[in-house]
Amino acid sequence: MSKIEAKLQSLGLVLPKALKVPEGMTLPFPWVNVRGTRFFISGHGPQEPDGSLARPFGQVATDVSIDEANELVRKTALAMLASLKRELGDLDRITDWCRVFGMVNSAPGFNKQPLVINGFSDLILEVFGPEIGRHARSAVGLAGLPLGFAVEIEAEVLIAS
Repeated sequence: MSKIEAKLQSLGLVLPKALKVPEGMTLPFPWVNVRGTRFFISGHGPQEPDGSLARPFGQVATDVSIDEANELVRKTALAMLASLKRELGDLDRITDWCRVFGMVNSAPGFNKQPLVINGFSDLILEVFGPEIGRHARSAVGLAGLPLGFAVEIEAEVLIAS
């Protein structure tokens, strides 16, 4: 078992199965786009361990509380790690988390997007440590996200060749 998988297991965290794409939906892009040692990770939403979409859906501050949204971004981090594992085979190959772009489906006037996306950053730092897990980050509010997600996150990582 890899170091990162052992860390996930020690924290009681489970990587979800591949996303169960809603019927009639086509995704004409890869979840992870590989360019040499740079991996561009497409926007991920929160998933349950079985690969289904995680609830609740809707806007943060009206339909979804900040605490619920924070848990959703943790589930999003696990979904992203699962996609990386499927692509890499071994999460220990990740040498750097470079950039994280967090999107929050925000109710009008909501301005605590960084507080929501902290759940993602905290999990990545906890699992990978401060050297590998440290990343640049943005957290923005949007009027809506695909499938009614409360949060969506994309990222970029470097891997050992």
